[in-house]
Amino acid sequence: MTKETTPLELEMEATRERLASTIDQLVHRASPKTIAKRELTSMKGYFVDLQTGQPRTDNILKVAGGVLGVVVLFAVVRKVASD
Repeated sequence: MTKETTPLELEMEATRERLASTIDQLVHRASPKTIAKRELTSMKGYFVDLQTGQPRTDNILKVAGGVLGVVVLFAVVRKVASD
């Protein structure tokens, strides 16, 4: 006896393949290495234009100003606390 593949069986096999592919994509997206790489690219994109490679000086200056402000704040608080 030979077994013929019915259209329903073909459809089920195609569905299995799509599901397996989707699961593989989800596993890749959820891996810690992929997430870290995506976040690093996002942070780098804040400071550098990813297409041209040019630095985004406005964002760099904002962050530098914020860091400088925090350092000055700590220095003032420490000076006031020691007096």
